[in-house]
Amino acid sequence: MSLYRRRGPAQPQVGPASGQRLTWRERRWERRRRRRVFEEALGWLLVPVILVGGYWLVTAVLGALGTSPGAIIEGIQAVIGASR
Repeated sequence: MSLYRRRGPAQPQVGPASGQRLTWRERRWERRRRRRVFEEALGWLLVPVILVGGYWLVTAVLGALGTSPGAIIEGIQAVIGASR
């Protein structure tokens, strides 16, 4: 719950009267607003899933090849250390 919760009766929604239709620009704006909210929520869900899935994929492929991420990092550090 928010500390800044509104007290009292709710304010009526600002918009056209029930008999008025929205203009094409207003309809387009509403579609874009809904799409942005949906894409943002989808992004918050899919990005972590993709990152975790990518990590699992890399470890599975390296495991199938008989190595690990730690061994790869040690090998890279050995090559860098030998070149100095």
